[in-house]
Amino acid sequence: MVTDAMRHQVRRASGSVQVMIGQALRAKVAGEDAPHRAQRIWGAEGERWFTREDPVWRVHADAAMFPAGVTALLMQMLHPMAMAGVAGHSGYKGDPWGRLQRTSNYLATTTFGTVTDAEEMIAHVRSIHARVRGRDAHGRPYRASDPHLLMWVHIAEIDAFLRGFQAYAAAPLTDAEADTYVRQAAVSARRLGVVEPPQTVAELRAELESFRPEMETTPAAREAARFLLLSPPLPWAARPGYGALAAGGVALLPVWAREMLGLPLPEVVARWVAHPLGQVGTSTVRWAMAGLERTRAAEIAPGAAEQEAS
Repeated sequence: MVTDAMRHQVRRASGSVQVMIGQALRAKVAGEDAPHRAQRIWGAEGERWFTREDPVWRVHADAAMFPAGVTALLMQMLHPMAMAGVAGHSGYKGDPWGRLQRTSNYLATTTFGTVTDAEEMIAHVRSIHARVRGRDAHGRPYRASDPHLLMWVHIAEIDAFLRGFQAYAAAPLTDAEADTYVRQAAVSARRLGVVEPPQTVAELRAELESFRPEMETTPAAREAARFLLLSPPLPWAARPGYGALAAGGVALLPVWAREMLGLPLPEVVARWVAHPLGQVGTSTVRWAMAGLERTRAAEIAPGAAEQEAS
């Protein structure tokens, strides 16, 4: 006979596993000092650009960002100047998690943090961009602060994040909310140096299409894609979960982008295999991160969390 005590023990064990997986994910994505950063971002008092009800908050807080992040990176690789910047300055092979953590911290601070912290973060990134420059595979000069290049990075990201949320979130955005997301994502982009970022989904897709003639599959892009998809710096036990998220990210890519990157994924396979894998991977991440949400609530407002638990 299964007693109430046994059920309680199972729930406690499940909760411990949930928090353990969530902490491991958070450490990879946000760094070992993630709890301190979270306390500053979520616990700081002050005016914020957005609220929990805003589409940009909902999208950037969702587990769908995991596969969508893969999509964004693969898309950005197709611009030869962006790829040259990544290969030459990001250290993505030597320190792949560090690069991810810096991007994660930027998105979290500019979406969920106070206006003061968000503006400080943007100023810091702008100062880094001012020093990043070089030449692409064709010898053409580039600089990270170039508004045109910043536009590509911005639209590739927010298109991927929006695609991911619409595909894998429990409650996708309405058309009006999707337009609001694009407009809200432009707030930090404009301050970072993007000139006239798109304000609607239609403008976003038109801007993406205008960049198509600039897309190229460079050797560096293929090498980076192989590293991202086939050789992630993870223990073997974690690779099936990562593989599910990566498959979901590839499924979100436009067909033309998959073809340029040499990813042999027919649309029927993307729809009926890769997409479901992405859904499973995202749901698992969402479950794991829910445990951290409860932990964070307890850290920020322990009295309220204890009352809720009782």
